[in-house]
Amino acid sequence: MSEDFSPWAGRRETATDILEPARTNALRAALGEAAPLSLGEPLPLLHHWLYFWEVKPPEALGFDGHPARGGFLPPIALPRRMWAGGRLSFHHPLRLGETVTKTSTILKVEAKSGRSGHLVFVTIRHELAGAQGLAVTEEQDIVYREAAAPGAILAAGGNPAPAAAWQHAIMPDPVLLFRYSALTMNGHRIHYDRPYAMNDEAYPGLVVHGPLQATLLAGLAATHRETPISTFSFRGLAPAFDGAAMHVCGQPTQTGAELWTEQAGVRNMTATIT
Repeated sequence: MSEDFSPWAGRRETATDILEPARTNALRAALGEAAPLSLGEPLPLLHHWLYFWEVKPPEALGFDGHPARGGFLPPIALPRRMWAGGRLSFHHPLRLGETVTKTSTILKVEAKSGRSGHLVFVTIRHELAGAQGLAVTEEQDIVYREAAAPGAILAAGGNPAPAAAWQHAIMPDPVLLFRYSALTMNGHRIHYDRPYAMNDEAYPGLVVHGPLQATLLAGLAATHRETPISTFSFRGLAPAFDGAAMHVCGQPTQTGAELWTEQAGVRNMTATIT
């Protein structure tokens, strides 16, 4: 990876959207949370990912379903792209019906090499501002990787229940993954196109979205903590797949909570709140 992508640092774009209740209520229904929310109520944590769609025409899409390389993000040639983690600070609640502006800035582009081959990390800062000013500050880490060898990524085996103070199990079936892809306008085919996920990206099944896992973890924390959540950070460790129950787990700490998702004893994502 000799190409210099440093000129992309500092690039900025803005988008504006209205937090209409239909999208957040559709996700709540898909997750079994039947009670709908109304205009003026607080937007659930991380549900802002349902908005600010980037809708591209067919000719502007790559083979993997993502927008074609280039544009705001650098044209990195490595074939596999994923959301590796992020850090968020919540300054005050966003509310349903509010008009919100998102300003996105590329902070850095870093190439690295390790046991898994060449990697390129892109860090983006998003700032969401509504009627009361800045509401959410977010740093998003995107990683680009080399193609995986067939059989290199294995699905989890048995599914023992983890030991955790808070936990519930969810079945990430193809319908849920398709619905989350639709609600976030995420065209990446690994989440709904099984032949592509297995034959082109060498996964053993459909991949559970990292943002969906993070949303489930934030929701678990919000259910069990009475005080408002001020920060949320998360990191993907191993992919989770459809066809096996995924446990959403947490433990309280003095300053907040430690959280994780788990399939068959393997932690897929970890998170921390304060």
